[in-house]
Amino acid sequence: MEKTARAGLERVTRPRLYEQLVEQILAYIESAQLKPGDLLPAERDLAERLGVSRATLAQALVALEVLGVIDVQHGTGAVLARRPSVASVVKGLREHQSRLPEIVEARSTLEVKLAALAAERRTDQDLTAIDNALDVMAKEIGDGHRGTHGDELFHQAITAAAHSSVLGQLMAFIAEMILETRMESLGQPGRPEQSLASHRKIADAVRAHDSDGAANAMLAHIELVSDVELLR
Repeated sequence: MEKTARAGLERVTRPRLYEQLVEQILAYIESAQLKPGDLLPAERDLAERLGVSRATLAQALVALEVLGVIDVQHGTGAVLARRPSVASVVKGLREHQSRLPEIVEARSTLEVKLAALAAERRTDQDLTAIDNALDVMAKEIGDGHRGTHGDELFHQAITAAAHSSVLGQLMAFIAEMILETRMESLGQPGRPEQSLASHRKIADAVRAHDSDGAANAMLAHIELVSDVELLR
């Protein structure tokens, strides 16, 4: 159950809003003696206590979700997964922010080529997997979720359709880092719907055996999902 203690929350001021906001949420967790499995206050209430917008708070919660501190469940709210130290979370945030450009660079190199190869080599079975992934993501979004599972399935299906074992191994190697960016990107307002639309453009090009079109659509998609507004 959500514990209603109001201690540990102070209005957040700049600079370093991003880190301060996360620190204040962690301070609340500590002062309220929340345990793994307990609910955090509703976003509206938490944002009001901290003196920030719900959109700003939502980004901080996504960051905590990326780091495995909370689990955001549709219809339930933010559930505490573990109670780390403030120092370890701030360190994790800084490391995550510093590696984002390199993750984007790796995705641009690998996934654009994979999309082009998928357009050249895809089979009917590959198309079925791609279409199934689109359906899963659309249903997730329709149900009020971010579409993270469908997003993951789509990129896996494109990778498989390329029929390149070496590129597939490289994608598996960076999969965990991509997951971080996926969660953060799909937490941006309106992003799940935008991401699904760009997936459909990639799928259409792959279906048409248009390798250049698939590569361009994938590049545009990566540029879209890499546009993550980090709090400062």
